Amino acid sequence: MAQSTGTTGTTGTTGTTGATGATGATGATGATAGSYDAAALEARIYQWWLGQELFSPSGDKGKKPFTVVMPPPNVTGVLHLGHALDNTIQDLVIRFRRMQGYDALWLPGMDHAGIATQTRVEAELRKREGATRHDVGREAFVERVWQWKDEFASAIRGQLQRLGASCDFSRERFTMDDGLSSAVREVFVTLYERGLIYRGAYIIHWCPRCETALSDIEVEHVEKQGALYHVAYPLADGSGSLTVATTRPETMFGDVAVAVHPDDQRYRTLVGKTVRLPLTDREIPVVADGYVDPAFGTGAVKITPAHDVNDFEVGRRHALPTINILTRNATLNEHAGRFAGMGRFEAREQVVAALAELGILQVTEHSHAVGECSRCGTVVEPWLSTQWFVRMEPLAGPALEAVKNGDVRFVPDRFARLYEHWMENIRDWCISRQLWWGHRIPAWHCSDCSALTVARTAPETCPECGGGSLLQDEDVLDTWFSSALWPFSTMGWPGETADMERHFPTDVLVTGFDIIPFWVARMIFMSLSFTGRPPFRDVLIHGMVRDAQNRKFSKSLGNGIDPMQVIDEFSADALRFMLVTSVALGQDMKFFHERVEAAQALVTKIWNAARFVLMNAGTVSESRAPARAERGMAERYILHRLLETVQGVTDDMEQYNLVDAGKTVYEFLWNDFCDWYIELAKVAQGGDEAARGVAARTLVHVLDQALRLLHPFMPFVTEELWQKLPHEAPAIMVSEWPTPSEDLRDAEAVADMQAVMDVVRAVRNTRREMNIAPSRKIGVWVKASPPTLAVLEAGRPYLERLCQTAELRISSEIEPPPERVAVVLACAEVYIPLAGLVDQDAERARLARELADLDFEVQRLEDKLRNPEFVAKAPERVVNGERAKLATYEERRQKVRAERERLTSTT
Repeated sequence: MAQSTGTTGTTGTTGTTGATGATGATGATGATAGSYDAAALEARIYQWWLGQELFSPSGDKGKKPFTVVMPPPNVTGVLHLGHALDNTIQDLVIRFRRMQGYDALWLPGMDHAGIATQTRVEAELRKREGATRHDVGREAFVERVWQWKDEFASAIRGQLQRLGASCDFSRERFTMDDGLSSAVREVFVTLYERGLIYRGAYIIHWCPRCETALSDIEVEHVEKQGALYHVAYPLADGSGSLTVATTRPETMFGDVAVAVHPDDQRYRTLVGKTVRLPLTDREIPVVADGYVDPAFGTGAVKITPAHDVNDFEVGRRHALPTINILTRNATLNEHAGRFAGMGRFEAREQVVAALAELGILQVTEHSHAVGECSRCGTVVEPWLSTQWFVRMEPLAGPALEAVKNGDVRFVPDRFARLYEHWMENIRDWCISRQLWWGHRIPAWHCSDCSALTVARTAPETCPECGGGSLLQDEDVLDTWFSSALWPFSTMGWPGETADMERHFPTDVLVTGFDIIPFWVARMIFMSLSFTGRPPFRDVLIHGMVRDAQNRKFSKSLGNGIDPMQVIDEFSADALRFMLVTSVALGQDMKFFHERVEAAQALVTKIWNAARFVLMNAGTVSESRAPARAERGMAERYILHRLLETVQGVTDDMEQYNLVDAGKTVYEFLWNDFCDWYIELAKVAQGGDEAARGVAARTLVHVLDQALRLLHPFMPFVTEELWQKLPHEAPAIMVSEWPTPSEDLRDAEAVADMQAVMDVVRAVRNTRREMNIAPSRKIGVWVKASPPTLAVLEAGRPYLERLCQTAELRISSEIEPPPERVAVVLACAEVYIPLAGLVDQDAERARLARELADLDFEVQRLEDKLRNPEFVAKAPERVVNGERAKLATYEERRQKVRAERERLTSTT
């Protein structure tokens, strides 16, 4: 059974002491000391979350459940960046819904990954002991795999915790748990009883290295440059020869016929004759079959039923024998005559040489797709073998309809077409694997009468003859068979459990596009078949994480990145934020360390901003916005922007627009709150007690709400800071998600503050361009017309502080100083007296640059508005908006041009 971390380790309490443990009290009077130490803080907070059992659903019937099952990572090794992306998205969704009041369950678990894990353990066995699995025996080898599983399951669990995954580890499952194994047997036996599982000899994909069958989607087809071998097969009557084309001449020892198209006039007279098979003493017939493409090669093909799926079908139609010429490791067997015992590729070289010596071979270059094992990269062989199969057509129909009718929704929806294409062209699923690690097939063969018994429990005697010599089938099931049951087997199915009743069907599945046919499709048809319901509502599809050069991460390239090392260098919060805000769902992402660094900069900025808030919070005892009548211009502005941010982030989260949601909260925190409102709030420090109180309450409320919005993205730093604010819930992760309050709406305040900001930006940009020190006080003259004049006058305290003014004039009648910098804004004209500050040449250069920018904007808008297609098709409001922009730019250009001419005329 899978180990569970449970709910151990309590390092703090709830309420006002929160997750800070021994570091100090929280609340409005607590201050965040020193720099941000992510390593210490994240470990402490996560253990506190576990101790408070915050990841477990409450079971409260008054709450609507919301459930996500984790795509179980393979116990082949540790997690990579793709896992980090996948699990961060899941955690984002579950934290959001938990804060919205849902009874949220994120159920974790891991997959035994049959062929992949066995391959890893076999490699380790060879490396350490120079032994094979056959040397140690099945039982001992499987025990070693269990030891491997325990080691890597523990490592994976630790990685998930470092990432901040808020999954309920008390419910952790493993695909070979007793309960899940019971579900696997139930499904297998039921499908067998329904006639949907059968055993037979068919052509399957065979990996000679792994020595197991593979399903169609476990084979990767790689385009390779090879050769097409044209071999002349002599007619038995001596009247000539028939040339066939093949890419695998070594398989000719399994040939049982040569086929031509029935309408191919070149070979009409040869049908029914026989040819001598070169390098053997056999004769084989010439048959006519519609499968043959007359345009390929010579129009005649060798038929090798045991080593080609199409040839197998031709052989069945013509009642031809089958001759398997390969062993399990792709060595030629006794049917190959003097070539027996050779590996397939060595045999190919020797066969080609022998045919060339006979003068019956021609070789041409040929590019074709070669199938390779997706696990080890070995070229696979089509091989006639007795295997177990699932009959797919009856299962595929309902699963296809579930997506077409909207019961299951793909996000982005374009991936539904990939799913539908695969389901519409599905073939029977080969589910048996010649491995030792996995769910052993519940079938028993009687040594006395050869009867086959499929049962849920091991039979003691043969139901047919009563004999007791029963041997269980040696094969195990394809890993994806048990994975296909994951959404409901983890809930306790086939039992009628409380989790099955409350948390199934689940709500969201998060996964990569590459396993839609491997896993998503199979979960859908298995769930519909055994529960009558789809396993989930929404399927969120993400792309792959690639390196900065857009290459896959691989050992051979040496470009792998350990997500834990990224966390060590920056923080889990930074890695999470970067992963989910870099690209939209469904798109591949390039990994740049610079993006993680930028996300870490946000962590640091919030940390420092919170220190200011906490130092100035005074006696604020609750997170509540000041009454509307108390608010100043700055408070009205930031509260309106908070309202817009809450609405935007919530809407985007509901639609899974995670990139936009993250960027919206980032822009609000970085620009509106940290860069502007905190600076504006400092003005209140010089005011009366009432003004300071309003600013303090606003700071606390806005930080509280913003931290909640950011929490799903950056859970650690938000929990730490939120615990130091006044709060009622025990943790931010179970606090209420912010809801829009119309009381905060104040678009007029935003427009007013925008005018103040424009003036501040103009002055700051001028300082930078003119190399005027930020600390040096300067004169600022602002010429404006009503109503802007009144707005700027009301904002005088902000302008004086943020512009560092020695003198601030605001009037509609200002006479510009003779030596000046002039900045023309949409709302006002800003003049900075230059006497003793800057040289005139620098100002003329600045005006030239500004004029060039305005010329570009005017030209761009004129071209756009001259485009009849844009004017006709764009919404009227958009067209009018562009016309208004053009008028503003033209007016500004006229003023800048006049100022430049004035300055030029004075030289």
